[in-house]
Amino acid sequence: MMPSHTNLATGIPSSKVKYSRLSCTDDGYIDLQFKKSPPKIPYKAIALTTVLFFIGAFLIIIGSLLLAGCIGKEGADRAFPVLIIGILVFLPGFYPCYWGYSCNDVPDFDD
Repeated sequence: MMPSHTNLATGIPSSKVKYSRLSCTDDGYIDLQFKKSPPKIPYKAIALTTVLFFIGAFLIIIGSLLLAGCIGKEGADRAFPVLIIGILVFLPGFYPCYWGYSCNDVPDFDD
């Protein structure tokens, strides 16, 4: 006598599993799987790029005023570091402002 096979996932003996034949018109696809879901709007990433944009613009303005001598008389020794940091912060915030940029290009922080 042969031992009976069991379905390992459910523990049901294979002799008691009921099978049914698929209809001939069913090709295995449903319309819902081809429907494109609307994109999620990454609110945190948009807030981050907005904050980076404004902080970078502020630092560039302050650095330019320092370089021009309107704020301090010390000169370029303080202006260049502020300008460099301002540019580095401004660029990631300015990038989403380009024409043709969409919300799908902004990372969503896995929310």
